[in-house]
Amino acid sequence: MAQPTAEAALARLEPLVGEWTVEATWPNGDHWPGTASIGWHESGRHLVLWGTLDHPDAPDNVSVIGCDGANGTYSYLYTDERGVCRIFELRVGDGVWQFERAGEPFDQRLTWTLGDDGDTIVARVEMAEAGEYRLDFDMVYRRVGT
Repeated sequence: MAQPTAEAALARLEPLVGEWTVEATWPNGDHWPGTASIGWHESGRHLVLWGTLDHPDAPDNVSVIGCDGANGTYSYLYTDERGVCRIFELRVGDGVWQFERAGEPFDQRLTWTLGDDGDTIVARVEMAEAGEYRLDFDMVYRRVGT
């Protein structure tokens, strides 16, 4: 039996690939600089994201994005140096990536929007306790070398 492949679904992740500077901005106005590297796993079937912010309270993290080629759904697996591991559902639109998870200790959602130049991603990170979402922090990714 022929199996559907994931090429079309994976191609929708390609704009994320690259080296990025990152600036996280907290509601109190604090800014934390950092870097991110996003690239294909050697299999070519998973996108791997490495991130770090230059602040002692910010854990280094590694995430993997994969898809189900048969139905075009995506999963985002997050882990960081604290031992935190979370699984997000990922919806991919035209230049917009929406990550969402429900579960303890709080629900989370992230929205990444690719700038018109293709070299900037504006990200909003929100969390919900008791069902009410609030801003956790904003991030701006800028592609290095452009």
